[in-house]
Amino acid sequence: MTAPVTAHPASTAGSPVRVVPGARTETAVTREDTGAAAETSAPVSPAEPVAVAATEPSPAELLAYARSEVLEAGRGLDEAAVLAVLRLPDESLNDLLALAHEVRMRWCGPEVEVEGIVSLKTGGCPEDCHFCSQSGKFDSPVRSAWLDVPSLVEAARQTAATGASEFCIVAAVRGPDARLMSQIREGVAAIRAAVEINIACSLGMLTQQQVDELTELGVHRYNHNLETARSHFAKVVTTHSWEERWETCEMVRAAGMELCCGAILGVGESLEQRAELAAQLALLEPDEVPMNFLNPRPGTPFGDYPPVAPRDALRAIAAFRLALPRTILRYSGGREITLGDLETQGMLGGINAVIVGNYLTTLGRPAESDLKMLADLSMPIKSLQATL
Repeated sequence: MTAPVTAHPASTAGSPVRVVPGARTETAVTREDTGAAAETSAPVSPAEPVAVAATEPSPAELLAYARSEVLEAGRGLDEAAVLAVLRLPDESLNDLLALAHEVRMRWCGPEVEVEGIVSLKTGGCPEDCHFCSQSGKFDSPVRSAWLDVPSLVEAARQTAATGASEFCIVAAVRGPDARLMSQIREGVAAIRAAVEINIACSLGMLTQQQVDELTELGVHRYNHNLETARSHFAKVVTTHSWEERWETCEMVRAAGMELCCGAILGVGESLEQRAELAAQLALLEPDEVPMNFLNPRPGTPFGDYPPVAPRDALRAIAAFRLALPRTILRYSGGREITLGDLETQGMLGGINAVIVGNYLTTLGRPAESDLKMLADLSMPIKSLQATL
């Protein structure tokens, strides 16, 4: 798989045009159309929209199209249709959420996957992700610290006690060095010996050798987020490229590990770029997409950004579900500050997984609160056996 390619209209002459009830028509692009550009793993720079549709569909027409394409046929919406969904008026939000919930129930089922995460290495990261207080480049209150293996095992044990089937070990690094890989080897072995739970890792960008080693260790799933659309990435991170993230994700999938790859919304992206990201994720085909919302952190470049408006967050959740009908869509960081009392609407609007407890540097909801929410909604927790 190569990174997504966007071709200039002149390079697609004669290609079949597929009309979508969105803001534009989409032109199919093949390797033959794009020539040498498609042979590289780096996508061509985004071009201007291919064409503009003569008329916008009404909200009812758009939702009817989405019902036919996604709910009935199981095909995710493309970028143009996702953008149209993101532009739906508030008056259509309840109908949109109801459709997204139907899609989740039909193509994923009623179960909710529960996960806990723990930070093996906190702070001191050399990268400059502008939303992250763990970067060593910013004057944030987070300081570098390591967790020992017994503490990892205890965190896994506590996570399993909530009924969770996933436990993710996270490190704030560009990529794992020899010391970190050694601790991962020891930690994974200790957890597997003591706790019955799937182990995931999030250790930054990997080499092929590291991917192979994590696979051999039995790591169930690897998290590496694209974070934002390719066209916006350089305004969010400057110390590495979007393409480097994409390449790690490709290696993970090729090695047979499950891929967890998601987004953080509210980092200055436009609606067009949210739709672009949804399309890029759909092309990557991750097993799980975490939906993060910016929780502005003191001392970071995005520390004074406003949280995503609740209705916009719900629209985004539903739009990503319609783009990714069969993917695990997980409530992740920032949902508490973004949605508040509206979290239940997200669960009834496409979400089918949650992170319980605290996040890496911010507080989450108590696990008991999320488990009660699921019980109140009559949503069963996915069992460990169902994931093996």
